[in-house]
Amino acid sequence: MQERKDERSLGELFGDLARETSTLVRQEVQLAKTEMTQKATAVGKDIGFLAVGGLVAYAGLLALIATIIIILGTAGLPWWLAALIVTVVVLAIGGILVQRGLSALKQQSIAPEQTLQTLKEDRQWAKEQM
Repeated sequence: MQERKDERSLGELFGDLARETSTLVRQEVQLAKTEMTQKATAVGKDIGFLAVGGLVAYAGLLALIATIIIILGTAGLPWWLAALIVTVVVLAIGGILVQRGLSALKQQSIAPEQTLQTLKEDRQWAKEQM
């Protein structure tokens, strides 16, 4: 094969670089959109399962609480005291669980990390092209 000489001018080369960079940026934006859509879909599905599971568990918890109150009431405690004791215990457990959940949510990252990494690589590539 014959070696082909690139006889493009400097202006044409910079024009090509600008077009390629523009295409690359558009592709990165599309990647970010796709990645965020995938994450949002997964989170939405998980939230649905969490909500339905939470409702079922809540019904079971209410039944359990009623059972505990009945057991304490029939064991000789006044009904109001049995209900008060169970209420305080349930509120304490709920408070602890809410704090753990909030702490876990604060540690979650929703940033499109793959896109951010490729943007860093693209920036490095663009610097090398210059």
